[in-house]
Amino acid sequence: MARFELKLPKMGESVAEATITNWLKEVGDRVEADEAVLEIATDKVDSEVPSEVSGILVEQLFGKDDLVQVGQTIAIIEIEGGELVSIVKEAVAPDVIAEVTKTVDDGKESVAAPVDFSDSEKFLSPLVKNIAKEEGVSVAELAAISGTGKEGRVTKNDILDYVKNRTSQPVVSAPVAVQKPIAAPVAQKAAPVSVSGGDEIIEMDRMRKLIAGYMIASVQTSAHVQSFIEVDVTNIVKWREKNKNAFEKREGEKLTYTPIFMEAVAKALKDYPGMNISVDGDYIIKKKNINLGMAASLPNGNLIVPVIKNADQLNLVGMAKAVNDLGGRAKAGKLKPDDTQGGTYTVTNVGTFGSVFGTPILNQPQVGILALGAIRKMPAVIETPEGDFIGIRQKMFLSHSYDHRVVDGALGGSFVKRVAEYLEAFDVNRDV
Repeated sequence: MARFELKLPKMGESVAEATITNWLKEVGDRVEADEAVLEIATDKVDSEVPSEVSGILVEQLFGKDDLVQVGQTIAIIEIEGGELVSIVKEAVAPDVIAEVTKTVDDGKESVAAPVDFSDSEKFLSPLVKNIAKEEGVSVAELAAISGTGKEGRVTKNDILDYVKNRTSQPVVSAPVAVQKPIAAPVAQKAAPVSVSGGDEIIEMDRMRKLIAGYMIASVQTSAHVQSFIEVDVTNIVKWREKNKNAFEKREGEKLTYTPIFMEAVAKALKDYPGMNISVDGDYIIKKKNINLGMAASLPNGNLIVPVIKNADQLNLVGMAKAVNDLGGRAKAGKLKPDDTQGGTYTVTNVGTFGSVFGTPILNQPQVGILALGAIRKMPAVIETPEGDFIGIRQKMFLSHSYDHRVVDGALGGSFVKRVAEYLEAFDVNRDV
């Protein structure tokens, strides 16, 4: 038998770690190749980690809610063929193991009693725990080691250096009670209680807590201001009705209004690059690429914003494919963490739910977000060379929220007006 290390896969350049939210397979379960073993979550998206091989899950190296770094081994799957390989010896170079073993052998006594690291207040990787167990490093000793890893975590080198430099090995004959410093009591908000007994009290899920935190932080960070403009999209409605069936038959994709609107926004951002920026303290960062975030609602009621990269370089067919792909994977919970990274401007379609217009909150650190209102038939004054008359037109509102710290009304208003101009000038005879 051989052992396969299931590692946390790379999930994009900007994602370095993830939290385990649920184990789908338990120790002893059979795992097939490409079958999901566990669920993980980053700060933006939830996803699954599949197995690359078929075999039996024999070890879970992390528990639920543990934070794992990209590339770390999270589970061991036993597969047929080959020889048993020690996870510790695979993780640590043989010369390091020999050196550490010699250091222990030179000591007068070793610790035979097992050490339980569950009481440690520090995050300890499986590798550090294994080395600590083999070298007889107690929980108290680990607590005293100054970690050089992220957020002060103890790394492999930290514990190996400690083992080499300590003068004697501890002798454990009985459990020793370690006096922990007494901290001042922390006031925690108690869960609300229904007075009448008829109310249902539900704790927010992890994603809703993250969304709540992002929204509060955005309002506290940026000076939100809005501009609104009404747009006549009659030509767009006629063109879509005329071409949607042929488009779907030819491309295998549904033709919605969203890619048409995204195309207009991308064009306007090229005309007004001052909207395609972000803010970092006292500095303005002008973005080279136009990456459009597309707010999407999830079946569980939460919200996520996948990103269409280099949106200005896509034609309408490419934009439609990108919109449908990201929207479909968002609803199916199949987005990758990198799918939600790198956005420079966001569009949200509040009209999907019948809203005429809205006042969306900025997706930090972006400085603008556009809300698309519902398309409605409206009586309107139509100007012609023969005079004005009243007609039925398809109209909608665009609601533009922007950060007044760096975007003034002239820029914010001009940008949304340019989007409207592109939409109203849409060629009804345009080829798909």
